[in-house]
Amino acid sequence: MNQEFKSYLALGDSYTIGEGVSEENRYPNLLVKMLNQNAEIQWRDPEIIAKTGWTVDELEAGIKQAAPTGEPYDLVTLLIGVNNQYRGRSVEEFRAEFEQMLLRAIGFAGNLPDHVFVLSIPDWGVTPFAKEKGTDSEKVAREIDSYNQVKQEICEQYGIKFIDITTNYRLIGGSQDAVVADNLHPSGAIYKQWAQALHELLK
Repeated sequence: MNQEFKSYLALGDSYTIGEGVSEENRYPNLLVKMLNQNAEIQWRDPEIIAKTGWTVDELEAGIKQAAPTGEPYDLVTLLIGVNNQYRGRSVEEFRAEFEQMLLRAIGFAGNLPDHVFVLSIPDWGVTPFAKEKGTDSEKVAREIDSYNQVKQEICEQYGIKFIDITTNYRLIGGSQDAVVADNLHPSGAIYKQWAQALHELLK
């Protein structure tokens, strides 16, 4: 008997590829593990198109290069934008690029908006890395809020679930066990929380 598997495409940057953590501690991998517990229909390992440092347009180029063939995916997640903010790009430019990327994600999900989930951008201004660099954390927070507001507005326009991971991250993201060795990127414990937030919505 052929066993059916569900498919998952995760799109993003360092937060999706899990810079500094092992593969099993990336949030897409953690999510699949949670989904597969006591489930009749199992999920395949996630297909991840993400790279540390990617902006939205670089993710677009990465998708073209990867040429994913699993459409329609049963689940598509999108977490992008921190590097646009980090490089000082405008929110207006981001708005246009993010909308196109979201439409791309919906297409990968067989044009089913309820199979697409967008995560908010975490605030890297709370990390030890930001403090070491003397970063203006209030400025970073304001800019990330602007970016996230744009993401949320566009998600609402297309009926996409938008998951706020930023609020909680601001409370815990600065502690030593919340970051990997570079003092910037999240630890597996943080990714587990993101996976749990997604899992709650998918159950």
